[in-house]
Amino acid sequence: MINNTASLDLVEFVETQILPRYAAFDKAHNLTHVTQVIRRSIHLAKQTGADMNMVYVIAAYHDLGLSGPRAMHHIAGGKILMTDARLKRWFTPDQLKIMKEAIEDHRATASHAPRSIYGKIVAEADRDMTPEVVIRRTIQYGLANYPEKDKEEQWKRFCQHMSEKYSVNGYIKLWLHGSENERNLNMLRSLIVQPAEMRKVFDRIYLEETKTP
Repeated sequence: MINNTASLDLVEFVETQILPRYAAFDKAHNLTHVTQVIRRSIHLAKQTGADMNMVYVIAAYHDLGLSGPRAMHHIAGGKILMTDARLKRWFTPDQLKIMKEAIEDHRATASHAPRSIYGKIVAEADRDMTPEVVIRRTIQYGLANYPEKDKEEQWKRFCQHMSEKYSVNGYIKLWLHGSENERNLNMLRSLIVQPAEMRKVFDRIYLEETKTP
């Protein structure tokens, strides 16, 4: 039977035993982030009819693997969930296997489609495709990782990244049609093919991030 709401005792367990672990992670993967992923996952679960307990726990555990190497955090996260014997109170072995695979499949760079609706939900919920957010994060990454580049060099790097990842030929994949992410990605793609408009947004956010015109 599909659960339309997460069990109260499960919510209590997650909020007291699991979510506090995110305090040890970086700003992009902290408690605020996992809370947003949970909220978006629950919204998508209601739209798709997925089991709410499963969706809730997948979202809560999805980045726990960041306690180890980031490149393998999705694999480590799946192992953390699968070996947490406390979850047997709420889930069958088959459910836990699906949940482990969903966490393994949530990485944005994954080339294959998630193996279940649960993987698609957490992968979608883990992203914020709001154009303003994507543009700002891309600029922030460039400033943090290529501090030697001047503004025009940052602009070139920014354009290359936006084209490679977010254009119609980009590598990013969305797995749920009709989602908020899909609408936001279409807005972003409209900007990408209008370099003059994109430059205006870039200049504004670059100024906010650097205080340098």
